[in-house]
Amino acid sequence: MSMTDNEASVIDEAAYTVRRTIRIDASVDRVWQAVTEPEHISRWFGRAELDGARPGARGSITFEGYGRVPLAIDAIDAPRLVSYRWSNDDALGDAPEELDEHATVFTFTLEEVDGGTRLTVVETGFDRTSDPSTNMGEHAEGWVTELDKLVALLEGDA
Repeated sequence: MSMTDNEASVIDEAAYTVRRTIRIDASVDRVWQAVTEPEHISRWFGRAELDGARPGARGSITFEGYGRVPLAIDAIDAPRLVSYRWSNDDALGDAPEELDEHATVFTFTLEEVDGGTRLTVVETGFDRTSDPSTNMGEHAEGWVTELDKLVALLEGDA
């Protein structure tokens, strides 16, 4: 069974955003679980901890070899949209203990398509980071690696 062939991330230097749209051969409900429930997020992204599934919920995501990144839910509209804020400024090195002024926001939008789900991630706010160009490049690559793992997980489970 071959994996869905998805495009890489797109960087918009003028808008300080990174965007990636992928197709996953899995239902919206399964993709929604994978991007919102900590035990599912932990299977493909980083070890996630959240104290709820509502705007203002707080927690963290921990990446092997990088460390703990503070995380909060900014907005949630199940099962269509979730926005997370995180302080993950690669150019600064170690992540801060709490969300800081360099935080960016990443939003997952889910859309039902024939036989699967179209998932778009848009990360904004790179103008607030210490080195926008470096951070956009790092995060653009990161979304390719991480979302490819999500596709592998969900399509492997199909």
